[in-house]
Formats: sequence, C-alpha cells, structure tokens
Amino acid sequence: MNIDGIRVLETGYNSAPWNMAIDEALLEGLGDTPTLRLYGWRPAAVSIGYFQSLEREVNVTTCNKYGIDVVRRITGGGAVFHDSELTYSFLTKSYDKNIMESYKVICDAVIIGLGRLGFSAKFSPINDITINGKKVSGNAQTRKKNVLLQHGTILLDADIEKMFSVLKVAPEKIHDKTITDARQRITVLNRTFDETATALKAGFGEKFNAEPVIDALAWQEQDMAKKLVREKYATKRWNWKR
Repeated sequence: MNIDGIRVLETGYNSAPWNMAIDEALLEGLGDTPTLRLYGWRPAAVSIGYFQSLEREVNVTTCNKYGIDVVRRITGGGAVFHDSELTYSFLTKSYDKNIMESYKVICDAVIIGLGRLGFSAKFSPINDITINGKKVSGNAQTRKKNVLLQHGTILLDADIEKMFSVLKVAPEKIHDKTITDARQRITVLNRTFDETATALKAGFGEKFNAEPVIDALAWQEQDMAKKLVREKYATKRWNWKR
C-alpha cells in the first residue's frame, strides 16, 4: 500500500503509563495520515498483554524494589520487559484485514530499516522478527474504530537475569540452562537508539513509498494522554483487572 505521508513522533523516554496512554490517544484521534511513533522506557518497565493476569505474570514486589514500572497494554500478547530497546508504534486506517498479512506488511517496514543497519532480518509468523533465527523484535496489535495499532520492541541490548527476576517463571525453570537458552533464542542490535530510529524512519518511508514528516504531539493528544494516565494506566483498577 502506498500513502501520501507518514507522521513521525519521536517522544523520547517516558514512564510506562505515559507510553501506553500516548498510544491510545493517538488511536482515538487518528486522521487519514498514518502515524509512526518512536520511543523508549524510563524507568524500565514490564508491560502485560490485555488478557493476562498481572499477579500470575509479574513479580510486582521485585519491580517495586527496583523502581520498575508495570502496566497493562490494550494489545494482546505476553509479558514483556522493556529496558534497553527502541519501541515503535504504527497506526493506520489502511490495513489488510487478514491479521497475519497486516503483521507482515508492518514488520516488513521494520525489516527494511534493520537492513539499513546491516542486518538481514526476517518476518517470523505470527508476530516476531528474527536475525539469524534469533528473535530481535516482538510485536502486538489491536484494532479499534477502523484503526490498526501495532507496536513492537527492537532489542538494542538485553539483561536476561533482570528479565527473569521481574517476569514470573515456574521455579523449576529458573536455572542456568533456562538463562542460557534465552540468550540463544534472542539477539540484540548493539546499536544506539538514535541510529535505530533513523533507520526505522527510512524503512517505513521506503515500505509505504511515503515521506516521513517529523511532528510533535498536539495539545489535544497530550490532554487525552494525561487523562488516560490518570484514569486508566496508572490505576490498580486497570492494571490488576485480571
């Protein structure tokens, strides 16, 4: 699909509630121009999928001890530890209704961007991107009001021990072999946030034959995001709903 332009928002490093609130605010107010948002997490955070149980998936006590945010996403999928990564969100009203195909189209844009960094990445259905068979990016979607929101992580680095300390894993699985296996299943870019962001912007522009146009959050979007933080993403009612 070709589009006239892509609105690009580089919103920097934010808390988990603010990051999720911005994504939803963009979804609620999206016009005809697709939006690509690039961001990071500060402090580090754990996000859980919409259908997951926070109590079953996350060591909340450990997160509180180390000042790690915890938030529920509006997208599905599993629990994710966000630390040394770039996260992107892409929102569009023009998308394939087939879920697999829509994942592939958007992940292709990421893959083109990674190619500009010298990596030969591949789409691994249903929603992963791999380099040399190892996962470098996981992605999730939601569809609402004829808008598709896909967001995904791109690992710049990884602290496997910290990840296992905040995500709940069966006690019998917490041993050296598990950590070794995890290291063998994932890979990282070892590139800077800014290098990766530049490559992604180019990748989305090339995939959709569209000019990336740098923009800033409108005051209406900021106001909606603040309201969503206050009434949803920073509340126990939302984060502990399952």
